[in-house]
Amino acid sequence: MIESEESQVSAMEKGNTSLIISTDQKIHLAQKMLAEFIGTFCVIFAGCGSVAVNNLYGGAVTFPGVCVTWGLIVMAMIYTVGHVSGAHFNPAVTITLSLLGLCPFKEVAVYIVSQLSGSILASGMLSLIMNVTPEAYFGTIPAGSTLQSFFVEIIITFILMFVISGASNDHRAIKKHGGIVVGMTIMLNVFVGGPISGASMNPVRSLGPAIVKWRFKGIWAYIFGPIIGAVIGGFVYNLLTPTQKSFKEILKRSG
Repeated sequence: MIESEESQVSAMEKGNTSLIISTDQKIHLAQKMLAEFIGTFCVIFAGCGSVAVNNLYGGAVTFPGVCVTWGLIVMAMIYTVGHVSGAHFNPAVTITLSLLGLCPFKEVAVYIVSQLSGSILASGMLSLIMNVTPEAYFGTIPAGSTLQSFFVEIIITFILMFVISGASNDHRAIKKHGGIVVGMTIMLNVFVGGPISGASMNPVRSLGPAIVKWRFKGIWAYIFGPIIGAVIGGFVYNLLTPTQKSFKEILKRSG
């Protein structure tokens, strides 16, 4: 009888523990969703806002100013919520990290929905606040052919994901500098790719404004280009990481 009561108490304790763990996991996932939503909102509002202001007010921000704005806002958001969600703000990054085993597959859809929602809200607010004419459109449109923009997006997103992998995801990196390095990479990529494709590097950066203003010219290039580039960049950097055998050798030498 005593053993039976003890086993019941044990079962209840296990059940309570499982419930607590399950609740904590749900809360943690909700916090990640909120961090991705707010982070993406801020990135799009500031970055696309600089584009809109520059187009509306005769180059008041200037092209270099737009480049710097994108780099600074991404850097700021990485340091603000990176410890909560990983600061993806980009479906291409989320998908790549999941394929590399650095982000649970079950969280991918949740991240992407949060990112797209943040982008749409930011784009909608910009459209309401500013009298955005077709000439002042703050989305991404190919300057030349859509195919040209597609390849530019692959290349610059490859560079971005390669840098993210090295500066933020490699255990050997000095991670406190990761936000600065990633922000600078985005700034430099906008300098190079901006005049050609708009330097999206991020499907929701293009989709948010496109949905709000209903302009989808060449949108496929801005969805598939960044995803392809990010996946290649992540897996190429993965070739530079130590194998289990080489890692053991490093530990042996250091010991």
